[in-house]
Amino acid sequence: MTAIAMAEQERRQTVTVLFIDIVGYTSLVDELDCAEVRALQRDYFGTVTEAVRAGGGVVEKYVGDAVMAVFGTGPAGFGAEAAASAVRVGLSAQEALRGQLLAGRHAVRTRVGLATGDVIVDIEAARDFGHGMISGSVVNTASRLQSYAPHDTVVVCPQTRSAAGDLIAFQELPPVRVPGKPRALDLYRALEPYRVGAAKRHLYAVPAAAA
Repeated sequence: MTAIAMAEQERRQTVTVLFIDIVGYTSLVDELDCAEVRALQRDYFGTVTEAVRAGGGVVEKYVGDAVMAVFGTGPAGFGAEAAASAVRVGLSAQEALRGQLLAGRHAVRTRVGLATGDVIVDIEAARDFGHGMISGSVVNTASRLQSYAPHDTVVVCPQTRSAAGDLIAFQELPPVRVPGKPRALDLYRALEPYRVGAAKRHLYAVPAAAA
């Protein structure tokens, strides 16, 4: 492929990346028949994918029990609404999963991590399951944040908090040390609107609906 063709197919832009996984997935599936694992995955991936699509995101890949989704690659580009939508999708996916028994009998808990930053986007792959559609360190950051998130919470990096502006409320969490990162990562927990009033400390941005 020529340099001109590559330039037409790829672009540099800011996006928000979401990772979600199931807490204790390995020990759970070790006790299950492969057919039941498949049924559990089908229910789980279906619920998460529906939430991502409803929020304007794109599912980039499934990795084991993890789902990676990207927000801000559409025609409208990236902005506060794209970042806020990513956060809302994380919260709504968790809420939907709390009310389900996957494969008919398994209640699960999840963790969500979001990070915002510059990536190279493969425009041709910017659709559901466009594996490798983005490249950049923000992908690794989102994955790391998800692994450090408390159970049943959505945590974000400072860039995501800033990008969402006054559309989402956040509560500061203790920074975490991540292997390979020179400094501790600041964490912020996304708060659902009905819980905003209960947060007394480290509250950033009150949603318009709660004003």
